[in-house]
Amino acid sequence: MSIGDIFWIFLLFSFVQPWLRQRMLESARWKKIEEIERKRGSRLILLIHRQETISLLGIPIFRFIDINDAEEVIRAIHLTDKNVPIDLVLHTPGGLVLASLQIARAIQAHPAKVTVFVPHYAMSGGTLIALAADEIVMDSHAVLGPVDPQLGEYPAASIVKVAKSKNINDLDDRTLILADIAEKALTQLEKEVLELLQDKMPFDQAKQLAAKLTQGIWTHDHPISYHEARDLGLPVSCNMPVEFYELMTLFPQPVRQQPSVQYIPQPYRPSGAPN
Repeated sequence: MSIGDIFWIFLLFSFVQPWLRQRMLESARWKKIEEIERKRGSRLILLIHRQETISLLGIPIFRFIDINDAEEVIRAIHLTDKNVPIDLVLHTPGGLVLASLQIARAIQAHPAKVTVFVPHYAMSGGTLIALAADEIVMDSHAVLGPVDPQLGEYPAASIVKVAKSKNINDLDDRTLILADIAEKALTQLEKEVLELLQDKMPFDQAKQLAAKLTQGIWTHDHPISYHEARDLGLPVSCNMPVEFYELMTLFPQPVRQQPSVQYIPQPYRPSGAPN
């Protein structure tokens, strides 16, 4: 075998190896999903956004909740009998309000119990979806976030506040238009969140919580912990089954030359040595 033959074999393997690794990873995911569904007697739906890879080039892209996600989740719900519970795993920074609301409404309309699992975080649109569930299971260190609307790079609440703090004659037309749109967005989203919450708690409490989550009281990236979510009156628990942590390990970030976090991936006992 010549050097040239070895080179072409190596080149072919370099192209095929990522594809094989991805196929093995997908197979492991399906097996874990089926295992959880058998154990819980439910339909398991995953909405997980990571930096994934394109083709064989390893180019990272950022993902968020979009219309395609809404279509796929709603399709999965339609394929689920009304008597079958749904488990939804959320791991997302958020995304489009329209897509998130479509998913939330579909979840709310499902007659059987819907449980949302948040192993790490479900911010913004992810929280909006979680509000529609009958139960939110969070890791004790996982977080949700406010759902206040954003107009471009600015929070809608801040645009309205600035517009009201100045004389109207000092504002240009663009700022006035943005303030008008922002005010409408705040009103609309508060109404939508109230509709998602009013069946889960007394109306007055739901109204106060809807205002707190949508009216820009916090910054948009404010982390709402399990304890804070519980104090707000959300139906949360922290009894995360171990299978969901195992499932998340099957959705790794793209491989880097030097990982930023390293440890021996085995359980440790009090002695500190792996078993």
